[in-house]
Amino acid sequence: MADKLPGEGHRQRLRDRFQEKGIESLTDTEVIELLLTFGTPRSNCRPAAEEALERFKSLPEVLDAPPAALEKIKGMGPKNIFAIQFVQGVARRYLRQRIEKKSYITSSKEVADYLIHALRGLRREVFMAVYLDASHAVLDSEILSEGTINVNTVYPRELLKAALARNASALVIAHNHPSGSREPSAQDEQLTRTLFLLCSFMNINLLDHLIIGAGETVYSFADHGLMTAVRNDCAALRSRLA
Repeated sequence: MADKLPGEGHRQRLRDRFQEKGIESLTDTEVIELLLTFGTPRSNCRPAAEEALERFKSLPEVLDAPPAALEKIKGMGPKNIFAIQFVQGVARRYLRQRIEKKSYITSSKEVADYLIHALRGLRREVFMAVYLDASHAVLDSEILSEGTINVNTVYPRELLKAALARNASALVIAHNHPSGSREPSAQDEQLTRTLFLLCSFMNINLLDHLIIGAGETVYSFADHGLMTAVRNDCAALRSRLA
């Protein structure tokens, strides 16, 4: 009979607990430990999991950490890092496909969950768009531009071109703040006004602008009343231009 792998009994107990009671029955350290064992099943991954959590402070930060930072943890090699990145990729695809064809009005939290997972922890500013049809069902989503750590150039014509190519009737836009802050800047507010006005000329409704920072929540322009203010400002401007 083959020798039992070191620590296999402990890992099996973690697997059994997950299958019986779900992910909430595991600590963050245990979750990371099990992830690492996918890459190196014959190794004791507990010390590396503990060090990763101590260094990055939370499970999301560990999952979002760049490979170069993970490589500095003793016992963390390419196979472990691949396991973490693969799980991240699967989760991102799952969350993206989960929102397709669903109404944004009733699934806005699921859209926010996807955007948080896609944009949180990135080291550069990224601008995304979620395209909706006339009933506000999600048609598609994509990254339209990537910038530096604090600057992201968004070209309105590219957004409008992409929206028209999908026959979108409405949009939700989002970008991240690598600093972790979720508060909108003056530039964020001006960009929203510009995009709202240009979209309105094309009969496309810009429903919301979301900002992703640290944590599990987003900043919503709509929830804070800013979209109403932008809509009123644009209506006044259009009436002057008429």
